[in-house]
Amino acid sequence: MLRERVTTALAIVPVLAAAVWYDDFFPWFTVLVAIWGSLAALEFYRLVKISKTPPLTYFGLVWTLLFVFSRDSDLLASLVPHLDLNLLAPLLLTSAVTLSLVGLLVQKPKELAFNSWAWTMAGILYTGWLLSYLVALRGVDDGRNWVLLAFFATFASDTAAFFVGRTWGRRKMEPSISPAKTWEGAFAGVFGAVMVSLFFMLPTPFQVNLTYLQAIILGLLVSVFGQLGDLVESLLKRNMGAKDSSRLIPGHGGLLDRMDSVVFAGVLVYYYVIWVAQ
Repeated sequence: MLRERVTTALAIVPVLAAAVWYDDFFPWFTVLVAIWGSLAALEFYRLVKISKTPPLTYFGLVWTLLFVFSRDSDLLASLVPHLDLNLLAPLLLTSAVTLSLVGLLVQKPKELAFNSWAWTMAGILYTGWLLSYLVALRGVDDGRNWVLLAFFATFASDTAAFFVGRTWGRRKMEPSISPAKTWEGAFAGVFGAVMVSLFFMLPTPFQVNLTYLQAIILGLLVSVFGQLGDLVESLLKRNMGAKDSSRLIPGHGGLLDRMDSVVFAGVLVYYYVIWVAQ
């Protein structure tokens, strides 16, 4: 399992990094996030169906894609030059709420109508709205490097937590949600994310505008929020009685399993850049 996990990561990470790096020439990263979001949404709604609640799957899938593409300002400006981007997100959110409510009128069984609506909206917000922050982050100044920082700090946190927790972990963090997670692994995850965050201060093509204190705080927050995101997704799967969202990625589960910590980290880094670093 470990060899399969490492082999898959070594195959996926270069593709992800290339999509981020070359997004200036074609919206590769936006397309990748859109594919990621749509497949994760399908996995999310498949889990919901396990609980005998029929979500509006196709509606949720369409709005997930709309949210992802709505955050690529360069792409939208080239397609719809006079579109007011400040109104787009509220419009999408309002239309998602109202149209999905109207859709309940034809949904069966009627007894589960509002449970269906709630889970449909949850899937849109979790997979579409949160993932869209990675696209928005790519659009800020030095966005390429900020996105890479968000990804690699999260990867470092997950990797350090996994190996240290597996080797030396004794004190369980939240055994009722995720029995394998330990406090020793969590602290190792914070250390790994901070080290990667500090690396992005070095004078390389990946350098971002941070002080040492800001880099340490950012790395710490990425790890903490990423691990919280991981616990949230574990809670979802436990509620649905599933171990993994799918077996699409060998050694890692599904795409929903791989977005749990990344989406929380992406939102955090986006607002950190907007409010602190710029």
